[in-house]
Amino acid sequence: MDSDSKIASMSFARVYPLYLTKIERKGRTREELNVIIKWLTGFDTATLESLIEQNVTFEEFFRLATINPNAGLITGKVCGIKVEEIKNPLTQKIRYLDKLVDDLAKGKSIEKIIPKP
Repeated sequence: MDSDSKIASMSFARVYPLYLTKIERKGRTREELNVIIKWLTGFDTATLESLIEQNVTFEEFFRLATINPNAGLITGKVCGIKVEEIKNPLTQKIRYLDKLVDDLAKGKSIEKIIPKP
Protein backbone atom coordinates (compact mmCIF):
# COMPACT_ATOMS: atom_id res chain seq x y z
CA MET A 1 0.00 0.00 0.00
CA ASP A 2 1.51 3.34 -1.00
CA SER A 3 1.51 6.32 1.35
CA ASP A 4 -1.36 8.05 -0.51
CA SER A 5 -3.58 4.97 -0.06
CA LYS A 6 -2.53 4.60 3.56
CA ILE A 7 -3.45 8.22 4.32
CA ALA A 8 -6.76 7.94 2.43
CA SER A 9 -7.81 4.91 4.45
CA MET A 10 -7.01 6.50 7.82
CA SER A 11 -9.96 7.29 10.06
CA PHE A 12 -10.68 11.00 10.39
CA ALA A 13 -12.20 10.25 13.83
CA ARG A 14 -8.86 8.82 15.01
CA VAL A 15 -6.85 11.81 13.73
CA TYR A 16 -9.22 14.56 14.94
CA PRO A 17 -8.30 14.05 18.65
CA LEU A 18 -4.61 14.26 17.66
CA TYR A 19 -5.27 17.60 15.96
CA LEU A 20 -7.14 18.72 19.06
CA THR A 21 -4.34 17.68 21.44
CA LYS A 22 -1.77 19.42 19.26
CA ILE A 23 -3.58 22.76 19.23
CA GLU A 24 -4.79 22.63 22.86
CA ARG A 25 -1.18 22.20 24.04
CA LYS A 26 -0.59 25.60 22.47
CA GLY A 27 -3.60 27.20 24.17
CA ARG A 28 -5.97 26.97 21.21
CA THR A 29 -9.55 25.64 21.35
CA ARG A 30 -11.76 23.01 19.75
CA GLU A 31 -13.89 25.86 18.39
CA GLU A 32 -10.87 27.34 16.60
CA LEU A 33 -9.98 23.94 15.17
CA ASN A 34 -13.54 23.50 13.95
CA VAL A 35 -13.52 26.96 12.34
CA ILE A 36 -10.58 26.04 10.12
CA ILE A 37 -12.03 22.59 9.32
CA LYS A 38 -15.38 24.16 8.43
CA TRP A 39 -13.65 26.79 6.27
CA LEU A 40 -11.77 24.12 4.30
CA THR A 41 -14.59 21.56 4.00
CA GLY A 42 -17.84 23.52 4.13
CA PHE A 43 -19.15 21.21 6.89
CA ASP A 44 -21.33 22.63 9.65
CA THR A 45 -20.82 21.52 13.25
CA ALA A 46 -23.53 18.82 13.13
CA THR A 47 -22.09 17.29 9.94
CA LEU A 48 -18.55 17.37 11.32
CA GLU A 49 -19.68 15.64 14.54
CA SER A 50 -21.69 13.08 12.55
CA LEU A 51 -18.70 12.22 10.34
CA ILE A 52 -16.55 11.73 13.44
CA GLU A 53 -19.23 9.47 14.97
CA GLN A 54 -19.45 7.47 11.72
CA ASN A 55 -15.67 6.95 11.82
CA VAL A 56 -15.29 7.88 8.14
CA THR A 57 -11.97 7.60 6.36
CA PHE A 58 -10.17 10.68 5.09
CA GLU A 59 -11.18 9.58 1.60
CA GLU A 60 -14.89 9.62 2.52
CA PHE A 61 -14.50 12.81 4.58
CA PHE A 62 -13.06 14.77 1.66
CA ARG A 63 -15.38 13.12 -0.90
CA LEU A 64 -18.31 14.61 1.04
CA ALA A 65 -16.62 17.99 1.54
CA THR A 66 -17.11 21.10 -0.55
CA ILE A 67 -13.54 22.35 -0.62
CA ASN A 68 -13.21 26.09 -0.23
CA PRO A 69 -12.30 27.67 -3.58
CA ASN A 70 -9.44 29.51 -1.86
CA ALA A 71 -7.85 26.29 -0.56
CA GLY A 72 -5.37 26.40 -3.44
CA LEU A 73 -3.90 29.52 -1.83
CA ILE A 74 -2.62 27.42 1.11
CA THR A 75 1.14 27.17 0.81
CA GLY A 76 3.98 25.92 2.92
CA LYS A 77 5.51 22.65 3.98
CA VAL A 78 4.03 19.70 5.82
CA CYS A 79 6.40 16.83 6.57
CA GLY A 80 9.00 18.61 4.44
CA ILE A 81 6.80 18.63 1.31
CA LYS A 82 5.30 21.79 -0.18
CA VAL A 83 1.52 21.34 -0.10
CA GLU A 84 1.13 23.25 -3.34
CA GLU A 85 3.30 20.66 -5.15
CA ILE A 86 1.45 17.50 -4.03
CA LYS A 87 0.12 15.69 -7.10
CA ASN A 88 -2.50 13.40 -5.53
CA PRO A 89 -5.66 15.55 -5.05
CA LEU A 90 -6.84 13.72 -1.92
CA THR A 91 -3.43 13.76 -0.28
CA GLN A 92 -3.18 17.46 -1.07
CA LYS A 93 -6.52 18.18 0.65
CA ILE A 94 -5.42 16.21 3.72
CA ARG A 95 -2.13 18.13 3.80
CA TYR A 96 -4.03 21.42 3.42
CA LEU A 97 -5.83 20.49 6.62
CA ASP A 98 -2.56 19.49 8.28
CA LYS A 99 -1.04 22.86 7.31
CA LEU A 100 -4.00 24.79 8.74
CA VAL A 101 -3.75 22.81 11.99
CA ASP A 102 0.03 23.39 12.14
CA ASP A 103 -0.47 27.13 11.70
CA LEU A 104 -3.15 27.17 14.40
CA ALA A 105 -0.78 25.33 16.75
CA LYS A 106 1.95 27.88 15.96
CA GLY A 107 -0.27 30.61 17.37
CA LYS A 108 -1.29 32.30 14.14
CA SER A 109 -4.65 34.05 14.23
CA ILE A 110 -7.53 32.50 12.30
CA GLU A 111 -7.52 35.57 10.02
CA LYS A 112 -3.88 34.90 9.10
CA ILE A 113 -4.38 31.14 8.69
CA ILE A 114 -7.32 31.28 6.30
CA PRO A 115 -6.06 32.51 2.91
CA LYS A 116 -7.87 35.26 1.08
CA PRO A 117 -7.46 36.02 -2.62
